[in-house]
Amino acid sequence: MTDLIHISVAWPYANGDLHVGHLAGAYLPADIFSRYHRLKGNRVLMVSGSDSHGTPITVEADARGVSPRELFEHYHERFLETQKAIGISYDLFTHTDTQNHHRIAQDFFLRLYKEEYLYREIQRQLYSESEGRFLPDRYVEGTCPICGYNEARGDQCDNCGNLLDALELIEPRSRTDGSRPMVRETEHFFLDLPAFTDRLLSYLEEHADHWRPNVINFARNYITGGLKGRPVTRDIEWGVPVPLEGWEDKRIYVWFEAVMGYFSASVEWAHNIGQPEAWKEWWYNPEARGYCFIGKDNIPFHTLIWQAELLGVNRIYEQDESARLNLPYDVPANEFMNIEGAQFSKSRNWAVWLPDILERYDPDPIRYYVTAVMPETRDSDFSWEDFVRRNNDELVGTWGNLANRVLSFAYKHWDGHVPEPGELRPVDQELLDQVEGGFETIGNLIEGVKLRAALQEAMRLAREVNGYLDRAPWFGVIKKDKTSAATTVYTALRSIDSLKVLLSPFLPFSAERLNTMFGYDQPLFGEQKIVTIEEEQRTHAVLTYDASRANGRWARSELKPGQRLGKPDPLYKKLDDSIVEQERGRLGRPID
Repeated sequence: MTDLIHISVAWPYANGDLHVGHLAGAYLPADIFSRYHRLKGNRVLMVSGSDSHGTPITVEADARGVSPRELFEHYHERFLETQKAIGISYDLFTHTDTQNHHRIAQDFFLRLYKEEYLYREIQRQLYSESEGRFLPDRYVEGTCPICGYNEARGDQCDNCGNLLDALELIEPRSRTDGSRPMVRETEHFFLDLPAFTDRLLSYLEEHADHWRPNVINFARNYITGGLKGRPVTRDIEWGVPVPLEGWEDKRIYVWFEAVMGYFSASVEWAHNIGQPEAWKEWWYNPEARGYCFIGKDNIPFHTLIWQAELLGVNRIYEQDESARLNLPYDVPANEFMNIEGAQFSKSRNWAVWLPDILERYDPDPIRYYVTAVMPETRDSDFSWEDFVRRNNDELVGTWGNLANRVLSFAYKHWDGHVPEPGELRPVDQELLDQVEGGFETIGNLIEGVKLRAALQEAMRLAREVNGYLDRAPWFGVIKKDKTSAATTVYTALRSIDSLKVLLSPFLPFSAERLNTMFGYDQPLFGEQKIVTIEEEQRTHAVLTYDASRANGRWARSELKPGQRLGKPDPLYKKLDDSIVEQERGRLGRPID
């Protein structure tokens, strides 16, 4: 039976390059998950895009002396190139400044307004007389009232980590011109989250058996602590306009409209492929399952707030009253990935930036290491020493050398063909059964989003094949008993061919190369492309993926005796230990 799988991936703010924390937190887990389901033959729709609005964009744009649009378009283009290079196979990676997204975000706002889930309230906020505007929280600095740090932001103190309200700061000042702001009143719309309390608790109970404990516990505690209304508009010039008369100078809050991008991107994808109703299969079919891949800092937005918005708008684009928008089936949030024992810091350049690391290393070794230390249930650490060790001992030593030495042996001694085996011995069949059992075992782990364990199991099977070759006759008996050697090599080739598929969601680039070496004409996966989409007033670039070739490929080896092999070539490169200190030396350097 074919399943409908919708995959929503966290939207990165387009105010700086992507780093390994982004990769570990959301993008790589989502890609592994989506590639597996496509190989299994399920229908996958995986969407995300650049988060184009809000103060993270305007603050960085102001610092660089460019417009918010110039800044986000610059980083959006870099996001497209980076994610294509690392192999994140979106059906659509777009951004939130499209006409489609603006329209849908405004539709959501108006439906919630009509259903009386939005209410108005007067707020006291800091206002800069010299700039003639209210200052969003990230435009304010001052002394933290908790720890006394004198460069705390209006939303959080980086020294003690506490969340703050800008009004709490001691001697607040504008980040723009250093002036002392004054307190003024301003009116905003709020989302009535308390109105959804019972339905959200019921929703959490329905999914408690398959959510990660840290995610479900966080969400429950958030509710039991007492939900409060959250402002959904703000005094800012950059963002989606509020679609009500008299509110022209305010914008919809970025946290409120960005999560709607999972829906708007689905609609955009359907229009892009010429099937404008296609998105409904994932959003209205109750059998479809939706997954939100995010980092732990986004848990409340993707376990409660997005669900409240969906519950509030209900059947916004469907006339059938029995139809209901699907809420996420699972939110497999990851924890944080630290760098060499310290937390990521953009200001200190304590990060491993993806565009940078991709200049020196192939994508699959990066994907392998990040998966091997993925922060699924607790924070983990990216260590260059461990990166080199795992690359050399595991990726090269255990898997790469196995594939290369067996293929090379077969290519040399059987004239570039898969050897004709004799009758399989119990030891041969035992190995094949064990490896082929991995399709169920590893598949179940991936479906449960236990990706580290899935990779570990695949590598365990690779070690089993290595052990089989150490015990079975093949290399030393090629001249005395070629039939026996052929049986061993054939068994090993079939095992490696199956392992190629088992490892392909994690290592898609080298899996495709290995697929070619085995003589297959049909690729394992589809093709990623950056294309330009025409809108009414302007164009925008997106990343798309053709998944048609992957369907039904999650299956044991069908390698045939006599099948033509391609010329073998090493899959991975051994790394010199000297790179450890070289890479550590790049950390913390001033950003150009």
